[in-house]
Amino acid sequence: MSERKLNVAIAGLGFGKEFIPIYQRHPNTNMYAICQRTREKLDEAGAQFGVETRYTSFDELIRDPRVDAVHINSPIHLHAPQSVAALRAGKHVACTVPAATTVEECREIVNAAVESGKNYMMMETAIYTREFLFIREMGDTGKLGRVQFMRGCHQQEMAGWPGYWEGLPPMHYATHAVSPCLALVRGEAENVSCYGSGCIAESLAAKYGSPFAVESALFKVRNRQLSFEVTRSLFETARQYIESFDVYGDRAAFEWNLIEGEDPVLHFGERPERIQVPDYAHLLPEPIRRFTTRGVYDDEHAHLSFIQGGGHGGSHPHLVHEFVSSVIEGRSSFPDVYQSVNWTCAGICAHESAMCGGEMVRLPDFR
Repeated sequence: MSERKLNVAIAGLGFGKEFIPIYQRHPNTNMYAICQRTREKLDEAGAQFGVETRYTSFDELIRDPRVDAVHINSPIHLHAPQSVAALRAGKHVACTVPAATTVEECREIVNAAVESGKNYMMMETAIYTREFLFIREMGDTGKLGRVQFMRGCHQQEMAGWPGYWEGLPPMHYATHAVSPCLALVRGEAENVSCYGSGCIAESLAAKYGSPFAVESALFKVRNRQLSFEVTRSLFETARQYIESFDVYGDRAAFEWNLIEGEDPVLHFGERPERIQVPDYAHLLPEPIRRFTTRGVYDDEHAHLSFIQGGGHGGSHPHLVHEFVSSVIEGRSSFPDVYQSVNWTCAGICAHESAMCGGEMVRLPDFR
């Protein structure tokens, strides 16, 4: 393993704090700086984790020549502009999902990454969970056989979250359901037809002009005779939290457990079998393996997304390791910038389709 160390800065200390101890223990990173608009919260986190370099201004952070990479965990509307600014300032960028809120923002991210020559990686938890790594291993070893169909589902009640979430179109935050389907076949979405269903309160719908309680989409994979289905809800739909992925091959199929705490099912032909998915900490450097099975806080202090998402399937250290390794090794990350924006645009274009009564929408090809 290389002995090179990257100076990493984290912007946004809600969800972002979950990653500080991982970067502190990764053998190729210095947890160099943190950024938070509120000085009190900034200093509290800095003292808690022993991070001395602190910024209340993102612009000042990316002007610091000692920063090699920035991990962005800001509110959704800031993801794209901050990513573009950091790339143009010569920083590698990791950004929590979704990458952007519009197709044009996605284009700007690609242009900034290409022009700067720096890595951009959307930190999609769903493609580094132990469940996904298990399915991917089945695919890579031929146990699934030929993939015939996939299904992603993410249903979550967002009441009580920060105000910018209120009334958000379901598919604008669809990457957790879209990405596993595309990541498994290392593909991108080509087109989509989506329908909205049900309705949310007018007070919620007014904020983004999106009336639907549920959006359900059918995507075509580019250059493949393969499609997948995605269902997404955010408000006023009764369902325990679920962030799931099913895949159907000609040799075997994997179906996510319907209720949290149950085991998923493998189907061999018409024969079902309950299984226990193993952990994949052995893929990581030893100092950060512990983070696949527990968070960095106790249950009382963990971020709400970590609690509702069942710990995000142990994905956080895998995300950090992939981002850091891609920079150290001088290669593209997985997902790279093109995959990141395609998987984000999939949801944006799906909502456009829903607002047009299910009309098929073709995704832009940023390559």
